[in-house]
Amino acid sequence: MAKRGGFSGMPGNMNNLMKQAQRMQRQMEENQKALEEKEFTATAGGGAVEIAVNGKREVLRLHIDPEAVDPEDVETLEDMIVAAINEVFRKVDAEQASMMGKMTGGMGGLGGGLF
Repeated sequence: MAKRGGFSGMPGNMNNLMKQAQRMQRQMEENQKALEEKEFTATAGGGAVEIAVNGKREVLRLHIDPEAVDPEDVETLEDMIVAAINEVFRKVDAEQASMMGKMTGGMGGLGGGLF
């Protein structure tokens, strides 16, 4: 006669796995909230442009040094703004990857070879 659930002899192990998964889920939610509240800044053009964003990738501040504003060369200013934005988003991505790496560090990647 087959046992229900197909996990014969493993209910204790399954409960432990479920508890571990729930703990990991809570930790992921806490890390995501912390990331969203964190502020990241980046500059370009030797500090002529500075941008600050939060972990939700919302722009909090943008500062442009008046010296960087040249009506004859708007393209350079645009390039500096784009460079600062791209750099600050790289910082957000790196922080997020670092948080995930810490959580999955002992698993050898996602699933420990299960996937």
